[in-house]
Amino acid sequence: MKIAMVGTGYVGLVTGTCFADSGNQVTCVDINAAKVAALQEGKIPIFEPGLEELVVRNSEAGRLLFTTDLAAAVKDAELVYLGVGTPQGDDGAADLSALWAVVDGLAPHLQPDAAVVIKSTVPVGTNAQAYARLKELTGRECHVASNPEFLKEGAAIDDFMKPDRVVVGVRDEKVGEKLRRLYAPFLRTEKPFLVMSPESAELTKYVANAMLATKISFINTMANLTEKLGGDINDVRRGIGHDSRIGFSFLFPGVGYGGSCFPKDVRALEAMFARAGIDPVMLQAVDKINEEQKSTLLEKINDYYSDDLAGKTFAIWGLAFKPRTDDIREAPALVLIEKLLAAGAKVRVHDPEATENVAAIYGDKLIYCDLPLETLEGADALAINTEWAEFRQPDMNEVKRLLSAPVIFDGRNLYDCATMKDLGFTYYSIGRQTVRP
Repeated sequence: MKIAMVGTGYVGLVTGTCFADSGNQVTCVDINAAKVAALQEGKIPIFEPGLEELVVRNSEAGRLLFTTDLAAAVKDAELVYLGVGTPQGDDGAADLSALWAVVDGLAPHLQPDAAVVIKSTVPVGTNAQAYARLKELTGRECHVASNPEFLKEGAAIDDFMKPDRVVVGVRDEKVGEKLRRLYAPFLRTEKPFLVMSPESAELTKYVANAMLATKISFINTMANLTEKLGGDINDVRRGIGHDSRIGFSFLFPGVGYGGSCFPKDVRALEAMFARAGIDPVMLQAVDKINEEQKSTLLEKINDYYSDDLAGKTFAIWGLAFKPRTDDIREAPALVLIEKLLAAGAKVRVHDPEATENVAAIYGDKLIYCDLPLETLEGADALAINTEWAEFRQPDMNEVKRLLSAPVIFDGRNLYDCATMKDLGFTYYSIGRQTVRP
């Protein structure tokens, strides 16, 4: 099929590239000329494992093109995918200004039988509004479908190639069948292709992210209680996780969630509740718990140092909101950095991928280190924010030697408490008892 993918952000670039890799002719459009020029040269603006190889391979095969010319991309396309950003607005709701600008721009060039497919995360009713807007602009009935994405940063290629399910919202069953053919190569293991109304499809994305965010805030709340009552959240987690109704997924205590999806989608769903006249009390609690959890490590640090952080030096491992990405949007590490700097502390940081993005914000306020152990030199303590694989089994004797004092504040529970005690560390973690030598 001939596909136009409007938007080369995280979702648009991954989706367009994966469609091209299954044999489709895909033209990706973006208004950022410098970004398009870089993509034409095979330079990827984000870190996502496996993506660069796919972009280069499909570009060289002629199946994947990049342009700033919306009209040229749309005029021959059977499917026009919209993957533009929908950031959080001032009122918490999704800002759809970029989406409407694209709809207005593509309308004169849309072929009569083509379908516009909304991939962006949008509030319920956006599909219907786009349908009405295109009808007014073109003077004819236009096909508008919804096809929400369920990609995890750091595993997006696998998620797209081997989806748990594909959700599409359509008014016309012929459009549904066209999308079924498009996704057929990715559903050979009998994963479901779920067809529903556009409104249900739009809501499915928000409900999925809100559910996962709720699980994270729930386990963090229980971790904080368990720690206060003298228990171990890992034991509790095992005790509940083996219940088949509950499971273990997303029940890892830590310093809260971040990224481009969970925070803004929870808040956008809150706004939808408010517009529907329903009190979003549960979602407000999920969001509030998460924001407070981002300060958990600082509270432990202040407890250890009796609120006197001026002149102290802290090493921070992990800046991205999760491993296998360079995304620092709403990352818990940034909250800790801000508060340490405000308290007069010095901060040395390392992340395998996100350092450049953090440096663009903080400049020379931080010391950037190429290696994890380098951050420890002269540091009073280590704080861990992101569970990158390379942080899981460091040489603890070397860690202890390099730190001015053997103190670790672990926001991801990477290490065994008994082992840390035997090694002589003061070790703070989440939902477990503090270890002291």
